[in-house]
Formats: sequence, structure tokens, C-alpha cells
Amino acid sequence: MNRAWAVTRKEWAEVFKNRFVIFTVAFMPLLLTAIPLIILGATGSAEEMTGLSSADMPPSFAELCGEMSGEECAQYFIISQFLLLFMLIPLAIPVTIATYSVVGEKTTRTLEPVLATPITTGEFLAGKALAAVLPAIAATWAAFLVFVAGCVALGAGPQLLDRLTEPQWLAAIFAVGPLLSLAAANVALMVSSRANDPRVAEQISMLVILPLLGLFFAQIAGLAIINLNLILWMGAAVLAIDAGLIAFAVQLFQRESILTRWK
Repeated sequence: MNRAWAVTRKEWAEVFKNRFVIFTVAFMPLLLTAIPLIILGATGSAEEMTGLSSADMPPSFAELCGEMSGEECAQYFIISQFLLLFMLIPLAIPVTIATYSVVGEKTTRTLEPVLATPITTGEFLAGKALAAVLPAIAATWAAFLVFVAGCVALGAGPQLLDRLTEPQWLAAIFAVGPLLSLAAANVALMVSSRANDPRVAEQISMLVILPLLGLFFAQIAGLAIINLNLILWMGAAVLAIDAGLIAFAVQLFQRESILTRWK
């Protein structure tokens, strides 16, 4: 574990010299936090939305409102559309970091000395994955806390604030988010180990966000409702995928082949 952590520290020292990486880690959480707050602020407080009722919401969503007033239900409907965006942060940030991780070291000629050490492939990849996952998790959690604070500042109703701390949101942000981040990091590391250009590796790895975007647009179209059951099923599926990706990544990363194939 000490050797994996050494790889993580080395990775941070190298990767965060890249201004694009710093921009992505900082700007994306800020943007995806600002969008729902701006929309919430534009719609006004719950009192200013008088006249709306749960009947104005999709029937399947109205059931989630429970005892909330029609105004608060409308606010909750608006905000809930952006839950998946907070889950996009832990997907996109690791891709940006991890795709540069291996192929970037190839271009700077710093990979060979690391692979020549006694570090195992599992330790090497664990260090690389941690370097991509930990900043993504920290950025996601910080963005969510800022979002909740922003809702308070904008005068969101007490029922709405309670919903932002219910199991559905907490499971999505604090459990499924890190699992998604680990999946994205492993996919990016596998692509990076086979690519010769960091930009190509990043473009291919970004395909990992397509399923979540598809679910986001399905929710907007009213074809899917994000609830606790869906979040739990998603978490179980991603956990199984993570286990498979970790095992596959270790098998795919052939250090001797990489050293001899890359010229």
C-alpha cells in the first residue's frame, strides 16, 4: 500500500502541473453546481410559486413529493433533474486525470523507470486510480455541500431541504458517486495503457459518461424517474462492474509489452 500511495503522490505532483487538469477539476463542479442554483433562483422561493400543485408534476414524480406543498414539490422537481449531473462529476474528472496518467508518462519518458522498480502491477494501477478518484470524490462532495448551502441561501422550503438529505441523494452522492469514479478511472487507465496520444485516450474514455447522460435525458423526457430503488440498483451494478474492471485492468496492463512496444 505504501508503494501505491507513493505512485499517487507522484501522480499528483505531475498531473496538477497541467493547467487543463486543474481547470477541469475546478470548473466542472462549479458549473454543475451553479446551473441548478441559477434555475432555482430564477423560479423564486416556494412562496413565489403559489398556484402550483403536485398535479402539475408527472404522476410518478408526484408520489415522491409526499406531504410537500405544491410549491415545494415544484421546486423539488426542478432540482431533482440535476441529481444525475452531480453524479457526472465523479465520472468526468477521473477520465481527465487517468487518461494522461499512463500515456502522458510515455511521452515524457518517465514511465519506464517506474515499471522497472519492484512495484507490482496491482500496486501501480491502484496508485494511479487513487490519484484520479480522490480529487473527483472531494470535488463532488464539496460541490454538493455548496449546492445545499446555496439552496438554503435562496430560501428553499424546509421540506425541500429535508429531501436533499434523504437516502436517495446521500446514496447517490456519497456511495454511488465514488463507485462511478472508480469505474471511470479504470476504464481510462486501460485506454491510456493502449493509446499513444493523451487526447485520443481522453476522447475514447469519455464514452464512459454516455450511459449516465442517456439516463439524464430520459429523466428530462419523463421516461425515467430517479428514486432510491434505481439508485441502489445502479450502485449494485456499478460495484459488480468495478470488480470486473479492476481484475481486467491488471490482466490487460502488460508492463513488459508496453516497454518494448512504445518507441
